Amino acid sequence: MRLSRNAISWLREGRWLSKYAALVLGFMVVVILEGAVVRATGSGAGCGQHWPLCNGQIIPHHPRVATIIEFAHRSLTGILSTLVITLALWTFFSRPKGHPARRAMGWTLVLLLVEALLGAVLVLGQYVEHNTSNARVFVQGIHFTNTMLLLAALTLTWWWSADREEDGTPLPPETRTVAWVAVLASILTGAAGSVAALADTLFPSTSFVEGLRADLSPTAPLLIRMRWIHPTAAVIAFVCALWFMVRLRTTPARWFAALMALQLVLGAMDVVLLAPLWLQVAHLAVADAVWAALIVACSHLLIRRPAPALQFAIHTT
Repeated sequence: MRLSRNAISWLREGRWLSKYAALVLGFMVVVILEGAVVRATGSGAGCGQHWPLCNGQIIPHHPRVATIIEFAHRSLTGILSTLVITLALWTFFSRPKGHPARRAMGWTLVLLLVEALLGAVLVLGQYVEHNTSNARVFVQGIHFTNTMLLLAALTLTWWWSADREEDGTPLPPETRTVAWVAVLASILTGAAGSVAALADTLFPSTSFVEGLRADLSPTAPLLIRMRWIHPTAAVIAFVCALWFMVRLRTTPARWFAALMALQLVLGAMDVVLLAPLWLQVAHLAVADAVWAALIVACSHLLIRRPAPALQFAIHTT
């Protein structure tokens, strides 16, 4: 009985909540990267037109390589969903009503549900493998945008669950404006990047010059003609990163600027080396880190939050 009470008290205090949230956040990045492998290897139809089952089975028998890759992604997604639900229960149990971590957790649950539905649309709508339709371009962009928003909500859940003390010094309106521009530019960069990566997979180029000619050709498929959006948005986001580094002078802002510079280098390598799989995964991993750093840097600028409670009372009878 005493052990049970101690466990309940420990859970209510939530001392390890932020550490668990960080674990869930890291696992989500792994799921995102594995999803990139699914897209790059053309394994999206590895489980056929079945969702959530794989080829009509809970565990596929005698699977081919594409089936193993797609089934691994679905399995990791299922584990992630379980981890997120556990995090939600712990967050609502240990944090009081109105706490910002609760709000972020609520958005995480909503966006996770939308993510699952979009994944079903991709499979059941056959927007996988060699599908080059404009509808796939649209669905792909929406899907990755939702993924970014889900990652942002989970990042805020982690960041706010620790009740860090933040500098409440008011900042000029232009800084807040740049913050919003950076967020929107980053979302556009991510969505356009997913489309550009899809174009590289479906229409691989044999050389850098050939790829550049295809980008400028009026007869090229829509996927190819949209590739220019990704580097343009990335440059805008980098300018905002430099502004943050100079204006805010906070650790998250410096991390955002440094990671953004690394991301531009990886992006250039991706183009020159014709997007090998390992570089696509590395590019996406750094993109996730850039996005998380930006969200943390902007958290106290874009969202009003009450002063953090340093201690939470343990209700006893």
